[in-house]
Amino acid sequence: MSTDRQAEPAAAETGEAGAEAEGPEPAAAQEPDGAEAEGPEPAAAAETGEAGDVAAAEAGEAGDGAAEPEPAAAQKPGGAQGEAAEPESAAAAEDGGAQGEAAEPESAAAAEDGGAPASEAEAADPAKPALSEAAAELAAQRIERERIARRKAEREAPVEAGAKLSGKAADLLAAVRAVESGAKPPAGYFDEAPAPRRPAAPAPQPRTPAAPVAPAAVSPGAVEEVRAVLTRGGAPEALAAEAAAALGEGAAEALAENPWRLLSVAAVRPTQADGFARALLGPEAGPGDERRTGALVGWLLAQAALKGHTALEAPVLRSALAQYSVPDPAEALETAIAEGAVLVFQEPLGPPGAQRPEGDAGEEGEEEPVRILVGLEGAAMAEESLADGLARLANTFDAPADWEKAAGAAPNPSAAELIRTVAGHGLTAHTGGEAARAEAFALVEAAGELGLRTCLAAHVPGGPDSVTVAGLLSGAEGPGRDADGQFALDLLVVLDAPQLDVETAAALVESVPDGARLVLSGDPGVLGSAGAGRVFADVLAARACPQVVSRTPDPGPVGELVSGVGIGELNQVDAPGKEVVIVPVRDAAEAVHRTVQLVAESVPRAFGIPADGVQVITPGHGGSAGTRALNAALKERLNPGPGRFGGFDPGDRVVHVPSPGRAEPARVVSADAQGLHLERAGGRIVVPKEQVESRVRHGWAVTAHQAVGARWPAVVVVLPGDAAQALSREWVYTAFGRAQRHLSVVHGVDQALPRAVAEVLPKPRTTRLTGLLKALVASASEQPE
Repeated sequence: MSTDRQAEPAAAETGEAGAEAEGPEPAAAQEPDGAEAEGPEPAAAAETGEAGDVAAAEAGEAGDGAAEPEPAAAQKPGGAQGEAAEPESAAAAEDGGAQGEAAEPESAAAAEDGGAPASEAEAADPAKPALSEAAAELAAQRIERERIARRKAEREAPVEAGAKLSGKAADLLAAVRAVESGAKPPAGYFDEAPAPRRPAAPAPQPRTPAAPVAPAAVSPGAVEEVRAVLTRGGAPEALAAEAAAALGEGAAEALAENPWRLLSVAAVRPTQADGFARALLGPEAGPGDERRTGALVGWLLAQAALKGHTALEAPVLRSALAQYSVPDPAEALETAIAEGAVLVFQEPLGPPGAQRPEGDAGEEGEEEPVRILVGLEGAAMAEESLADGLARLANTFDAPADWEKAAGAAPNPSAAELIRTVAGHGLTAHTGGEAARAEAFALVEAAGELGLRTCLAAHVPGGPDSVTVAGLLSGAEGPGRDADGQFALDLLVVLDAPQLDVETAAALVESVPDGARLVLSGDPGVLGSAGAGRVFADVLAARACPQVVSRTPDPGPVGELVSGVGIGELNQVDAPGKEVVIVPVRDAAEAVHRTVQLVAESVPRAFGIPADGVQVITPGHGGSAGTRALNAALKERLNPGPGRFGGFDPGDRVVHVPSPGRAEPARVVSADAQGLHLERAGGRIVVPKEQVESRVRHGWAVTAHQAVGARWPAVVVVLPGDAAQALSREWVYTAFGRAQRHLSVVHGVDQALPRAVAEVLPKPRTTRLTGLLKALVASASEQPE
């Protein structure tokens, strides 16, 4: 990688860049790109002993759920006087940075993922003429989760909330207490091995697939009742609609009885809920109030889910509670478990079924080491259902076929290996870079020629030969469902598998019929899913199925550069055709200036790639060289206009976010009373006007999470000086890997770039899927033939 300015295509347009230079940007000016620049992770805290940092990681800055600047909730309800001080790191996170903008991480519920709270008018509107694509998808997933819940309820009776625990639940709670106190867990509990799981789920009973239904509308009367309670507590009235929707029927009464349930609203933080509670309850609203501690446990787990965790270790959660002035964190956690507000799990730290070496009896009564995990019901059920579904597909497949002729006609040896492996297995994992995607297409083509019903699904629209995962689940795309409510297909190949969160993956796998083949394909080096879980990484770690590793290298200098980044090396590559260019800049102002030059003039002239084929990627939304600033400058140059339609004009390049975790490129066509009309993936969609602000952004410049899964002929990666802390190996790998023919790097981070590639690894996520899959594999291996 050369830094010689003479080698770059923009050399002729350097102009008077120096005249526009400003002083160095403050470090906080560049808002982080979600998971790339977050506070201490809960999982990391558990591993290093720095559990005290978890509250900061989940309290605003790291709680990927408050993407846009906080609305009226930013005014702390109930006044600031007399409030207990929030932990310093968490309070700093709420400040949102030196430039007065709320920190805007790009993750599960961030604004580019559709996470901005809906407006009051939208939530209160009882009449929706038709389901949007996002609503249909979410409704379909909700129906699938309800079905999963019913199946699980048949296997084990629920523990009634508030009831005294007995039997296995009481034993597990006693084990939690023992682990928390440092004592030896009761031997009686861990002596009893879990009941072995069946290697294959029974064939599903025929059922009629239910059509997605719109979520129940919140009545205006309910919103007004909640508004009255908020007013009494000094909270912003603008939260009424979202609070009513989050709390459901009887929201006003529930909120008056337990003011800390205001934490169900995404933009609200614990200090704000504390102020609201004091205003309503007076002196009895103390830090040890069980209503407060229970709400905090749920809120911390919800924030952790937004950072990718499906559960937290009990010591980490206890330390986070202590940072919020909970007098007895251990008791608070035990109470939440006893009341059924959260679920608790014990996970062996050794391999499933591991036996002591012969002759090594250990101390009398010594038990297998375990870790205690605490999680919310939704993620726990999804993770268990996903593990069961994957095991079902692996174990019910009994029709291996001879696809040797198809393998012989494959375009390369890796594609041939993939075809042979899939021929004999119900579940297969396939890893590789961008070039390996062609192998998945070759597999689908070969299976189709053999008469199989096939489908290839990707994270983002990928052309006529594929569908999106979201469209497949909602029924808007793909083969549809059979009479049993399952996909009418024999082979499903899922590209971009690292982007699957546990709930999406569970709904997907549950819909694949017995005897069908499922292939999970993706690049393990890219950024992970926006939602909770690390499905693809957990499947690979569990070794629960055959794994085919592509040996097809990504071509050209860009491919060589990206491959080096994947193993922690930022190598200089030979780029005789200027395929890779480094553009050094001194500050954010020069970075914006040079980026506009590259997109509008240099790249089109040097490579014949139109400006529409050039994508800008930067670590965050805020700051002087974030997506907002870059999009404003690029719009002024490429499509100037007054922004007549909510800041947009016909011809504007935008990103549409139909649901959390999805960001699809589109272009503005027009606007009318219905909303903003967009052209997306060859079709037309209408975004209702009340959703435009939260669901549509300008798209000349995006973040790496928005870009994952897509590729462009040319990419300009912008790294201003204040972005250094946002960089990691997976971020650089993802951003650089979006380029097909040309990559320009607007480079202002000096040695932070090679240091990030070499040293800053992905932050761990606490999940249970690997352990669940390993237990299922061990159980299946013990079954008689």
